[in-house]
Amino acid sequence: MKAYLQKTTSPAPLALFRMALGMMLFLSIVRFWTKGWIHELYIEPNYHFPFYGFQFVRPLGEFTYVIFIICAVAALMVALGWFYRASIITLFLSFTYIELIDKSTYLNHYYFISMICLLMIFLPAHAYFSMDAHRNRDLNSQSIPLWCIDSVKLFVCMIYIFAGLAKINTDWLLHAQPLRIWLPAKNDMPFIGFLFNYTSTAYVFSWAGCIYDLTIPFLLLNNNTRWWAFGVVVVFHLLTAMLFPIGMFPYIMIVTASIFFPVAFHEKMSARIALWLHLPKRLLQATNHYTFNQTTFKFLAIGFFIFFTVQVALPFRYLFYPGELFWTEQGYRFSWRVMLMEKSGYAQFTVTDHTGKKITVDNNEFLTPLQQKMMATQPDMILQYAHMLRDYYEKLGYRNPSVFVDSYVAVNGRLGKALVDPKTDLAKKDDSLLHKSWILPFNEKIAGF
Repeated sequence: MKAYLQKTTSPAPLALFRMALGMMLFLSIVRFWTKGWIHELYIEPNYHFPFYGFQFVRPLGEFTYVIFIICAVAALMVALGWFYRASIITLFLSFTYIELIDKSTYLNHYYFISMICLLMIFLPAHAYFSMDAHRNRDLNSQSIPLWCIDSVKLFVCMIYIFAGLAKINTDWLLHAQPLRIWLPAKNDMPFIGFLFNYTSTAYVFSWAGCIYDLTIPFLLLNNNTRWWAFGVVVVFHLLTAMLFPIGMFPYIMIVTASIFFPVAFHEKMSARIALWLHLPKRLLQATNHYTFNQTTFKFLAIGFFIFFTVQVALPFRYLFYPGELFWTEQGYRFSWRVMLMEKSGYAQFTVTDHTGKKITVDNNEFLTPLQQKMMATQPDMILQYAHMLRDYYEKLGYRNPSVFVDSYVAVNGRLGKALVDPKTDLAKKDDSLLHKSWILPFNEKIAGF
């Protein structure tokens, strides 16, 4: 380990990764803005579902646009390596704030971006091919510790492996669900659309996806298989982008895979980019060696150990909860379970009090269609919504109101069944990380990790 920590390498791979990450996030934010999603998702809703422990994160009305502007500018500055440390911290904080505003917009790749930005805060991604290195020749370096690049590779490998392990379940492998539901809806795709009508296609895609996730990190790490493995990455994610509406995530993962390329490739690409942009040659010329002092390194070692320990532990926290994970979703988020289930639901709320007042809630008055869809299938969001209704109707004169819900949910093509005990007064239940005993049993087993 001591010998490994003393190894150095060219900073070019980390510098190009910084540039690609910054530009991809900048373009993503511009795309988000131009499609009107800022207003639709963060300003228009009357209520937002906060993450547990982050209830203080709130939308800022029209000032939410300011957060996006700050995030976009920070992303562009990260790409340029201009005031890098302040820029990457700002990017991490602003992007994560946006992500935490509403639980109904949660996506795995938002979490990935937040975590990779957090990791990049502590890496010298600005020590080469950056505005900072151009302005400060003492910073401009020809080598950095090898572990700085390997830590990014390790994180990417972990994501793929956990995503692959999550696919080792009976619904995915034995029943080809939810792809058996999703693929036929794409049968109008040119040339290959007719294939999606066949159940066998769903099985092929399911098994291929599982094998891909479990093997691609090792194929990218191997010199003999790296290039054709990258070709597989491109084909896989482009096909994913065509089939499913998951935004920029496929393209971000394609760009991320470039971190596995050899140093010579990154140095050649750096030289070509500098030539295309007519940048001075001295931007790529350096004699310094970037090192961390002993105190800083000890701090980073502890921090990175905690970071990766948490990343390993989070996907397995579901083991502490009883019941079927796909049903209760207790421990589902932040575990790299990507597109594993098709869940549809219906939730009708009734508010009463001891004076005899009673009303059946029209969810359209409080939630957007997206929020209703996500809330109806996720018990923690059902509880949050019930608390919101309790507070709302208490202000309208209901005395110590009670909130009940009739909810029915279907998972991966199964018949719908009741999710929440309809006799439970959700207004009296506290939100916590403990098991929610008022979730009715699933009475089926989806075996797997």
